[in-house]
Amino acid sequence: MTGSAAGRFTTVARESSGGPVVEVTGELDYDTAPRVRVALEDALAVAPVPPILVVDLAGVTFCDSSGLNALLQARIDAQGQGSVLRLARPTPAVARLLEITGAGQVFPVDPDVPATVPDTHAD
Repeated sequence: MTGSAAGRFTTVARESSGGPVVEVTGELDYDTAPRVRVALEDALAVAPVPPILVVDLAGVTFCDSSGLNALLQARIDAQGQGSVLRLARPTPAVARLLEITGAGQVFPVDPDVPATVPDTHAD
């Protein structure tokens, strides 16, 4: 989407007890996907790299292939740095996109923002 739709799009990074959370609100599409990429890159550009980065999708009203690609690329980037990208609170539209594309199989998806950092190491 263009014009005013892009103006309603926001990303807000915050810290939680579980690590960094990037809250995404609005339409995640061709015009706004680069902003998500930058927000996620910034969240990973700290030392030490957080073990988990959560993307809160509760405010996403629409997501197209460009938005999904931005999330998939951020997952690869996070993994390359030893971090796990988790998706939290996907809206029904985003959950459906993850389901029909199979992307839900490559992301840990949480119904809520994790309160603490889940143990990512196998015993």
